[in-house]
Amino acid sequence: MLIFMLHCITNSSRSRPFHAPHLVFSSNPVFSSNPVFYFPVFFSVPFLKQFNRPRCINSFTMLIAVEGCCHGELDKIYETLAYIESTHGRKVDLLLCCGDFQAVRNINDLSCLAAPEKHLRMQDFFKYYSGEKTAPIPTIFIGGNHEASNHLQELAYGGWVANNIYYLGNAGVIRFGGLRIAGLSGIYNGHNYRKGHFEVPPYTESTKRSVYHVRQLELFRLKQISRPLDIFMSHDWPVGVTDYGNKEMLLRFKPYFQEDIENGQLGNPTTWDLLKKLQPRYWFSGHLHAKFAASIPHVGAGSTNFLALDKCVPGKRFLQILEVPHDPAEPLTLSYDPEWLGILQQTNHLWSFDSLPQYMPGPGGAEPFDFTQSDARMEEVKGVFGGGSLIVDPGAFQRTAPVHEAELGNGAYTRVLDEMIKRRFPLPPRKNFVNPQTTELCARLGLTDPLVALIAKNPHATPPVIRETAPAADLNVGQTEMLKMAVSDGGGNPEEIDLDEGSALVDDGAGTLYVVEDYIPGVAAWDSAGVDASTRSSEPDAKKLKLVE
Repeated sequence: MLIFMLHCITNSSRSRPFHAPHLVFSSNPVFSSNPVFYFPVFFSVPFLKQFNRPRCINSFTMLIAVEGCCHGELDKIYETLAYIESTHGRKVDLLLCCGDFQAVRNINDLSCLAAPEKHLRMQDFFKYYSGEKTAPIPTIFIGGNHEASNHLQELAYGGWVANNIYYLGNAGVIRFGGLRIAGLSGIYNGHNYRKGHFEVPPYTESTKRSVYHVRQLELFRLKQISRPLDIFMSHDWPVGVTDYGNKEMLLRFKPYFQEDIENGQLGNPTTWDLLKKLQPRYWFSGHLHAKFAASIPHVGAGSTNFLALDKCVPGKRFLQILEVPHDPAEPLTLSYDPEWLGILQQTNHLWSFDSLPQYMPGPGGAEPFDFTQSDARMEEVKGVFGGGSLIVDPGAFQRTAPVHEAELGNGAYTRVLDEMIKRRFPLPPRKNFVNPQTTELCARLGLTDPLVALIAKNPHATPPVIRETAPAADLNVGQTEMLKMAVSDGGGNPEEIDLDEGSALVDDGAGTLYVVEDYIPGVAAWDSAGVDASTRSSEPDAKKLKLVE
């Protein structure tokens, strides 16, 4: 059976919650031997009411929501999850966001985000950073290519960016409720892959983009993992994953992907080898603003279920819910992974802060290259934390940079900046802030704080500041001009994913809104055969489906 997807919006100016997608739980498991997955679907309101009966869900499981590209739309994502809870009587236990999170604390952070100026908006995160709002469920995210990179550089090993919102770092492994969740931030760029982490604020237009490029160091560390992973998150897709899903359907609504697929350039070529080595049960991605599922078999037995999701805007398939087994004895809290901490310790000497190529040790060389962690070694790591719990302190979050003034709103960069100047609000200082969470972890494990090392190496970088809440700087003309010049139109950037592309909202002139659907998937998210040919539209153009209030 094919489930058609509709989205309910209104052309009224009345404020209402963002209830999209209207998620209905399917009773059909994709794989009988794996945790049950549920497919998010859009229905018109009258049709939806027929399906609002709560469904009994096993109490020895937990629900995980996976979201594609966040783009700062935290309020909408959490409202959607609240709708699911009220409709089905079951709270989602964990939210995973696959990049472009945009943890923007103030207008200076916004100027560090690599995106066309028309897309630079404060959005929602600053309200969670300030404490005005609190994330209703634990949230874990990785970085993408539209980030406040100056903020994320404070937490190279991961940490809390707000209460209940955790960043995985450049690369990381964390535990939650007995699950091992790993992630890799950024996207691939062959020109910078072998370089060190040389970028430091204030960024140039070049380093504003190269700072989010994946480096060989992170891949080398991830390949040292020898114990099973449950979930892996990356922003861009592993190259080659399209061969294991419905490529024809993907190209039907993203035809401009074809050349890159044929040339083996759609995604990250280094993470394909990582996927085959680590063989996680599930791999989630974002970046390309498309929903795509695949199942990658492994030699011997088992497979990795891959799912890419869209961005969080009306009419897009940005959210997926999965139900996984859960041992009630495992607390639903974040804890450090001892294997990963041991790897960080033993590879700390491999940090490089130069823009020159760096090569990792390998077979035949004089340096050690195998940092597989033994059980005894992992016990040593636990001993650093007193031999007890490795729970990540949920109270460790501290504000470092100033908070954006809520009364200035969450609108466009230039409008907010002009309003701050007009009303003589102090501009946030363009300084680098060392995060106490990173400082503490480095002290425990003997690690290098890369931001501190970069600032010491680069005399042009502003000196580090360590404080819970930084005082606002005085307004001055020079800083204002720097902020005005800090953004560009993003023209000609080959890594830019057009944030406006995709389903279009169309007004027929009579005040009725329509959505032009470009992809109607099947029920099973991981059906490697994809949508059966008999269910596909015979029309060359996508259907235009009427929306109802």
